[in-house]
Amino acid sequence: MFFGLNNFIKYILPKRLFYRALIIVAAPTIILQIIITIVFYDSVWIKSNKNITRSLVAQLKAIEEVYQNDKKNLDFFTDSYKNNFNFEIGINEEAFPNNSGERKFSPMDRSLRRELKSVFGNNNYWFSTSKFKNAVEIKIKSGNEVIEFLVPKEMVSASSVRLFVLWTTLPSLVLIVIALIFLKNQTKPLVKLAKAAERFGKGDYVNDFRASGSQEIRKAAFEFDRMAKRINRHLNQRAEMLSGISHDLRTPLTRLKLQLAMLQQKEISEKMSKDIDEMEKMLNDYLQFAKTQTQENTIKVNLGRLLKSIKDKFNNDKLNFKDSKELIELNARPTALQRSFENVIHNGLIYGNNVYINIQKGNNRALITIEDDGPGIPEDQFKNVFKPFFRLDKSRSLNQSGIGLGLAIVEDIINSHGGNIQLSKSNYNGLQVKISLPF
Repeated sequence: MFFGLNNFIKYILPKRLFYRALIIVAAPTIILQIIITIVFYDSVWIKSNKNITRSLVAQLKAIEEVYQNDKKNLDFFTDSYKNNFNFEIGINEEAFPNNSGERKFSPMDRSLRRELKSVFGNNNYWFSTSKFKNAVEIKIKSGNEVIEFLVPKEMVSASSVRLFVLWTTLPSLVLIVIALIFLKNQTKPLVKLAKAAERFGKGDYVNDFRASGSQEIRKAAFEFDRMAKRINRHLNQRAEMLSGISHDLRTPLTRLKLQLAMLQQKEISEKMSKDIDEMEKMLNDYLQFAKTQTQENTIKVNLGRLLKSIKDKFNNDKLNFKDSKELIELNARPTALQRSFENVIHNGLIYGNNVYINIQKGNNRALITIEDDGPGIPEDQFKNVFKPFFRLDKSRSLNQSGIGLGLAIVEDIINSHGGNIQLSKSNYNGLQVKISLPF
C-alpha cells in the first residue's frame, strides 16, 4: 500500500529540481496562509459577523415593536432612525414577495437568514444583499403591513476581511517571488553543467565551460572539467599513436612495392603485391578510424543537402536518393557525419545492385533509411557487426576486404551525435540501415 502511494507521489511530483525546490519553499508558506485564513475566518470573522448581524436584527425588532405601539409619530420615527443610524425605513401595504432574494453560498446571507429566522419566524422576512452595492434591503411582515429597511452593508458584515486577506496574501506572494529569483540563480549552474555534460557526451570539446553557483556545484563542475580534459587527452593520444603507427608502416610498404616491381618472377610479384595492397587497405581503415577521434567543431548542417552532395560524389546510377521536401537542420560535425553515411552507402554499392536512400522528418528527429538488394546480414549477427575488428566468414561477409572497423566507426559517430542506428532486412531482401538523429 505504502509502496503504491510512494510511486503515485513520485509520479505527480515535478521532475525538475527547480520546481521541486519551489514546492519545498512555497508549500509551507501556502499551508501557513491557509491555516491562518481558516482560523481567522472561523474564530474571528464568523463570530464578529454573527454579533454584528444579531445586533442589527435586534434593532429591527425594536423598531417594529416601537412602531406597533406608536403609529402616530411615523415621520418623526423614520427621520430619527435615518439621521442617527443611517436607516432608510418605509412602511406600505404591498404584497409580501414570495421569491427569496438571498444567495445560498454567501456567509453574509447565511448569517443574516439565521438571525432573522430566529427573531421573526419563517415567511415573515425577506432580504437581498446583492440588489444594492453598499446597502442591504430587508422587508419585515408586521400584521397587514410591510416594513422596508435599507441599511448600510457595514452593519451586516465586517469590512476588515478584505484588508486581512490582502495583508496575508500579498506578503506570501512577495516571498514566493523572491524565492523564485534565488532558486533560478541556484539551479542555473546545474543546468549549465548538464548541458556541458550532454555536449561532451556527443563528442563536442567543451572548452568554454566556467564553474559558477554554490560551493558544491562549483566543486562538481570543476571535477567534470578535469575529467573531460583527461578523457580528451587520452583520446588524442590514442588517435595520434594509431595515426602515427599507420603512417610509419606505409613507408616500408611503399619500398616493398618498388622492390617487387623490379623482380623478374612476375607470378610471385603479383601475389605479394596483393598482400601489400591488402595491408595498405587495412592501414587506410586504421587511419579512417583515427580520424573519427580528431576534433571537429559542431555546426548547423542541412541533412538533405549533405546527402545530396554524397550522391553527387559517388556519381553512381545504382544510388537512388529520395529527398524530403521539408527542411531538416541539425547540430552536427559534418565531416564525421558524412564519413558515416559514405561508409554505409559504399558497402551497399559494393555488395548490392542498387542502394536506396530515404530521409523523413519526425518529432524532433530525422530518420535516414539506407537499403540495398545485396545478400544482407544474418539477424543473429546484427549486434556483432558493430564490434571493432569483427568480420563475418567470407562465404556471407559484407566485409570481405576490410578489417571490421566500418560499422564500428559508423555507430561511434552516430551515437556521439545523440542518435542511434539499427539493422534489419530491407524491402529488397538485402540490408536495411536505419539512422535516427535528433535536431
